[in-house]
Amino acid sequence: MSMSVDLESIAEATSGAIGAVVSSTMLYPLDTCKAKYQAEIRAHGHHKYRNLSDVLWEALSSHQFLSLYQGLGTKNLQSFFAQFVYFYGYSYFKRLYLERTGSKSIGTKANLILAAAAGACTAVITQPLDTASSRMQTTAFGKSKGLWETLTEGSWSDAYDGLGISLLLTSNPAIQYTVFDQLKVRHLKQKQNKMETGSSPEVLSAFSAFVLGALSKSIATILTYPAIRCKVMIQAADTNEDMDKKAKRKSRKTVSSVLRAIWKREGVLGFFKGLHAQILKTVLSSALLLMIKEKISATTWVLLLAVSRYLLLKPSRLKSG
Repeated sequence: MSMSVDLESIAEATSGAIGAVVSSTMLYPLDTCKAKYQAEIRAHGHHKYRNLSDVLWEALSSHQFLSLYQGLGTKNLQSFFAQFVYFYGYSYFKRLYLERTGSKSIGTKANLILAAAAGACTAVITQPLDTASSRMQTTAFGKSKGLWETLTEGSWSDAYDGLGISLLLTSNPAIQYTVFDQLKVRHLKQKQNKMETGSSPEVLSAFSAFVLGALSKSIATILTYPAIRCKVMIQAADTNEDMDKKAKRKSRKTVSSVLRAIWKREGVLGFFKGLHAQILKTVLSSALLLMIKEKISATTWVLLLAVSRYLLLKPSRLKSG
C-alpha cells in the first residue's frame, strides 16, 4: 500500500512540476513586467511605470528585450522544486488523511488545512530561490546577476526575505487547489452520470481544466493580492535611488514599513496596484499548469508503474538466470 501511495504522490508531483516549468517559461516576459510594475512605488508624486506596457516599452526602447528573460533559469528551478514539493506534499497528505480517517472523500475544511500544510513546507524549502528570482527580475534591465552572486551578496537571512508573507500566502494555493478539486469532482461526476455503467473513468478535457484552473486562481488571487504586492516589494532589488540607503534596507523593507509606504504614497488603491496584471499572469500560468498536469499525469503514472515493475522483477530474473 505504501508503495502505491508513494508512486501516486510522485506522479502527481512530477506532472505538476513539469507543468509549472512549461507555463512559467511561456509567460515569463509577462511575469517580469508584472514584477517590475508591482515593485515600483510612487516617488515625489510620480510613477516611473504608469501601466504594465511602460515596462515592456522600456525594454524595447533600450534594446534590452532579452532582459525580459533575466532570471528565467532561477525561476524555472524555483517553480520545479516548489510545485514538486507542493504536489507531493498535498497528494501525500490527502492519502494519509483518507487512510487514517477511513473516509472516502475530503471535506472543504480538511482540504484547506492539507493544502496549507503542503504550501508551508514549500515556502520554507524554496524561499531562497524565490527571493533570488524576484531580485533578478526587478533588477534594472541588462544588470541582472547570476543566481549564486544574487544569493551571496547579502546575509543568509536576506535569502529568506518575505518568508512570513510567503507562509501567509499559503492560503492562496490552498484556496486555489481546493476550489479546483471541488469543481473537478462535481464536473466529472456530472459527466460520469451521463455515461453508461461500466465505462472507463472520465478525465478532464484540456479546455475544462483550463477554465476550472482560471476560475479557481482568480478567486485566490483577488483575496490575497495586498499580501502578494507586499511580498514583491520586500524581495525586490534595490533601485538606483535606494543604493545610498542600502544600510537602511532591512529596517525599511519590513511588512509594516511597506504597508505604511503604500498607504502614504498611493492610498488604498495602492494595495491593489497591478491586480489586473497579477490576475492575467497567474490565471494563465495556473490554468496552463493544471491543464498540462492533467494531460501528462496519467502518462507519468504509467511510466512510474512500468519502472517500479521492472525494478521489482529484475532481481527474480537474475536469480532464475
